[in-house]
Amino acid sequence: MHLTTIFRILGLFLLLGSLMLIPPMFVEQWYLDGSLKVFVISFLFMSFCGLITWFPFRQHKQELCTRDGFVIVVLFWVVLCFMGAVPFWLAPSPNMSFADAIFEAVSGFTTTGSSVIPHVDDLPHSILYYRQQLQFVGGISIIILGVAILPMLGIGGMQLFRTEMTGPIKDDKLTPRITQTAKAIWVIYVGITILCALSYWAGGMSLFDAIGYSYATVATGGMATHDLSMGYFDSPMLQIISIIFMFLSAISFNLHFIALRSKKIGFYAADPEFRAFIKLLLIYILIVWGMLVLTGEHSKNENLFIESLFTLVSICTTTGFVSTNFSAWPYFLPLMMLFTAIIGGCSGSTTGGLKVIRVLLLQKQSVREVNRLIHPYAQYAITLGDIKVSNKVLDAVWGFLALYFVSFTVLLLLLLISNVDLLTAYSALLTCISNTGPGLGSISNHFGDLSDFNKWVLSFAMLLGRLEFFTILVVFVPAFWRN
Repeated sequence: MHLTTIFRILGLFLLLGSLMLIPPMFVEQWYLDGSLKVFVISFLFMSFCGLITWFPFRQHKQELCTRDGFVIVVLFWVVLCFMGAVPFWLAPSPNMSFADAIFEAVSGFTTTGSSVIPHVDDLPHSILYYRQQLQFVGGISIIILGVAILPMLGIGGMQLFRTEMTGPIKDDKLTPRITQTAKAIWVIYVGITILCALSYWAGGMSLFDAIGYSYATVATGGMATHDLSMGYFDSPMLQIISIIFMFLSAISFNLHFIALRSKKIGFYAADPEFRAFIKLLLIYILIVWGMLVLTGEHSKNENLFIESLFTLVSICTTTGFVSTNFSAWPYFLPLMMLFTAIIGGCSGSTTGGLKVIRVLLLQKQSVREVNRLIHPYAQYAITLGDIKVSNKVLDAVWGFLALYFVSFTVLLLLLLISNVDLLTAYSALLTCISNTGPGLGSISNHFGDLSDFNKWVLSFAMLLGRLEFFTILVVFVPAFWRN
């Protein structure tokens, strides 16, 4: 392990991350909401930390090994969340405790969207913008941007790229050089965000709201600039725009790149994960819309289909926007929709959850095991399209699933220690570990009433979900630190 190189790169990333504190300063100058000092202090503090971490080791340039990549990613995410919490902590409004500030920053960076703030409409515009921008930064991650614009990382940048990308298959590069791959993903990400903002603006949002909601939509974060989220605008047109861009953001950005480069949309239909994602969405919407139609009260809503589709896509893609109080929907629908967030979207997207490809592989392997019971001597290969899936990938999927449920059980027990009711604890952990946002029970509006201990537990759960368990938990294994 090359500690000097790790600190050098960590310092560079902190210097790069400090730049995110500059745009809120311009927003403050436009609205003059009195928060300029908060962002100046935060910028100077983060820049100083980055400088003293980088400067002593600036000459140490070595190729990164796999362990170096894991350490850098984990260290950077933890430090970034603490640094990102500083403006919330220092700002007179919303006057947060340190635990609340950490929770809000982690929720933003991990694109979870859960919030401890009861009334976001009362926040200064600069704080509101900063809160939305956190999701934009965390969507594809500043680390991939760093790999794209800091070629001095060399070929070791692949280790950072692999630990940041979601899904079980992470070795495929879109271009011969990893820096070009990272740039391609960021160009697509930024391009979709700009297009989303312009669409929201044309649909009737103010420019400020359009930018803020586009950050949250494409990052599938779900934080809003209004207490009522998308319901504030009461606009089916804006809901349709949001559905389109949440759906696009839930598709693998690798697939977007391949389709754009080849100029053939047929690549989408040929992708097994994409087809499985479409099938799941169709099944979900038939269940949700059908159950709502069967209840007379909800069937009177003339926009019922759009509203139910919007809510479903929002939860299923782990975005977390709401336009109605879905927790008051009948029967099992609210809890079922949170279960859809466990799966999430496609690998290589900005969504959280297990990812569709893992569920697809689990389904294929289950079918294979049933067939083996019938024909024990037959040979069955698991394929995705024309590609045979290796046993190494299948083992990783089962390992991920085991870690998911073990971690979920342990964290749920920790939440229940502080006498939180089961529905609140279960939905809070489910929505945080899947990076979704809204919950049920006493957290249906906000998480502010939870204890500081529970907020720390849920903050850890959000990081586990965003970095897909292995990246964080591997650093707690003693063998990881042995030479």
